[in-house]
Amino acid sequence: MTDEQKLYETMGELLYVIAKADGVIQEEENAALKELLKGHKWAEQIEWSFNYEVSKEPSVNELYDKVIAVCHRIGPSPIYNEFVSSMEAIANANEDMDDEEAHKIASFSADLIERFKKDLEF
Repeated sequence: MTDEQKLYETMGELLYVIAKADGVIQEEENAALKELLKGHKWAEQIEWSFNYEVSKEPSVNELYDKVIAVCHRIGPSPIYNEFVSSMEAIANANEDMDDEEAHKIASFSADLIERFKKDLEF
């Protein structure tokens, strides 16, 4: 699996984290995911990963930590911009972003920026 494939698989996990952050995946979030994936090159991979997590119902925090670990391993990528905009689309699906969703989105950006800054210092 290439790094790009792994990142898009990871994107499905991250979107699950955002959708489940408030405890329940709402129908609006599912609809937003389907809309987001229309015509996406990696739609099948992202959707498979999201649905896998739905079936397993992992801890949101543990899965988030796993996503961050994968991103740290792979390193900087322009794909992370798409991650953030996709997370925002899911979180805003029901027109009311939950505090937990907002926190996860902010944490994702901060965690990656901090890590990559450390990498540049070496």
